[in-house]
Amino acid sequence: MQVQLGIWGKLTKLVLMLLFIATLAGVFFWYLPLIQKNQNYRRRLLALESELAQQEKVNRLLKAGIESMQNDPKTVERMAREKLGWARTNEMVVRFKAAADATAR
Repeated sequence: MQVQLGIWGKLTKLVLMLLFIATLAGVFFWYLPLIQKNQNYRRRLLALESELAQQEKVNRLLKAGIESMQNDPKTVERMAREKLGWARTNEMVVRFKAAADATAR
């Protein structure tokens, strides 16, 4: 047996629905700063991971350069010629100025 309450039954259902929606909205706004903080941490983590990948690439290149300097005499000779301007006996070193230096004067 059901008792018909008329409009009061409908209003009770409406109020309960509105309270439920208000509770959901309250929980959402309660956790919104935490959600935003989490998103910022994720962005920072992605940025740091990409920087780490770049640094690992640079590390591999530097290790390869060190290994070639330790094991390859031709690399040592080339570096001495380029960086220090050294030459073998009976060789003449000719240095050219860069085009930007010549136009700047």
